[in-house]
Amino acid sequence: MRYLAAWFAMLAVATVNGALRDLTYGRRLPALLADQLSCLSGILLLGAVIYLYVRRWPFVSAKQAWLAGLFWMVLTAGFEFLFFHYAAGHPWPELLANYDVMSGRLWPSILLWVAVAPYVFYRLAARRN
Repeated sequence: MRYLAAWFAMLAVATVNGALRDLTYGRRLPALLADQLSCLSGILLLGAVIYLYVRRWPFVSAKQAWLAGLFWMVLTAGFEFLFFHYAAGHPWPELLANYDVMSGRLWPSILLWVAVAPYVFYRLAARRN
């Protein structure tokens, strides 16, 4: 349940991050640049949430950290496709375009970070102890 609660916290942070983009700099910058900046701020913000989670409820093993990260990544990707297609009405090609790193899209870096960050913070905590 803690993993799911942490993911909902990440979802809230990601929603605020997206709203901040849409209501501020996203209106003034080209769409791709705004999305790139949003991905970078998202990585930082999600990293903060994951770091706080790991500090509050440390993982007992590297395997547990990897499993949590992969769980969060699957939930995030699933939410993006299901919510934004079925609830927000975005077409599949538009959603898939977010994965085109060759055209400058950075969304996959967020998914990668969500998967890897728990292990990174687990290892950093282990070094301190």
